[in-house]
Amino acid sequence: MAIIGKNVKIHLKDGSATGFRVVEIVNYTIQAIACSRLRLSQEQDDFTQIRKPGIYFLFGQGELTNKQKAYIGEAENIRMRLRDHLTNRDFWNEAIFFISKDEHLTKAHVKYLESRLIQMARNAGRYELENVNQSQGAVLPVADKDSMEEFLGLIKLLLGVMGHLLLDEPQHLTMPSRNQLERTLANMNESADNRPLSMLVAGLSAYALQTDEGILVRKGSQAALNTGSLSPGYKKLRDSLITTEVLKPEDGKYVFSEDIIFRSPSAAAAIIAGYNSNGLQSWRDSAGRTLSEIENS
Repeated sequence: MAIIGKNVKIHLKDGSATGFRVVEIVNYTIQAIACSRLRLSQEQDDFTQIRKPGIYFLFGQGELTNKQKAYIGEAENIRMRLRDHLTNRDFWNEAIFFISKDEHLTKAHVKYLESRLIQMARNAGRYELENVNQSQGAVLPVADKDSMEEFLGLIKLLLGVMGHLLLDEPQHLTMPSRNQLERTLANMNESADNRPLSMLVAGLSAYALQTDEGILVRKGSQAALNTGSLSPGYKKLRDSLITTEVLKPEDGKYVFSEDIIFRSPSAAAAIIAGYNSNGLQSWRDSAGRTLSEIENS
């Protein structure tokens, strides 16, 4: 099936990149509105879109883990609910909410969306969720349920456009033995958004995919137990991964307990080796080419 592109429009309500941003997909009724906590507190009554029923997301950072954190909610009047969150939730600094321009979203619709979105975010496991309990979704007629499932797909798309992959599940592979994985790497078709890589250093084996988001280090990859000349930023990141048990000690080394994205090849290589390492030289494909050689070819 041919891939069909989508035309996304962004309107800066007050002409500022940090103010209210209204995001739409051309020919669709969904509308996303994003703003900072500060701008929300200064919002005037003339912005009628934010007094409609809809779904909202609050984004911030976890205090202990430094991991991205989110809260998902629904409201019949988003403006009133978000103003409540100015006083009762302090972790967030950005709000994104979704409404329908045709005003056909009902209380039952947004309850259903809230429940499904919490489930999707938990399955993806990318962000800490401030939501304690799973929302009980409304029971909808089949036609309404199908419409809301399509709405969910559009929410996921627009969140990604605005920089939040909260609902996107990382690609998961069962970690095979080293020989099995090397054979798998040799047989996989490489593409710009899914390039299999491996890193072997000081008796450690690590495997990854180069993706659009960065280097996805696979669960089961190994990392050095001790550190050498590791820069302060990488040391802080490594300590955080140990504290949150993404890196767990096992037989004189650390082992990744889950897949994790690193924004650069060198960050991933440094965390694994325990010292500053040039990721463009450390990561190799099945033919033994360095990442630098691959990208320059």
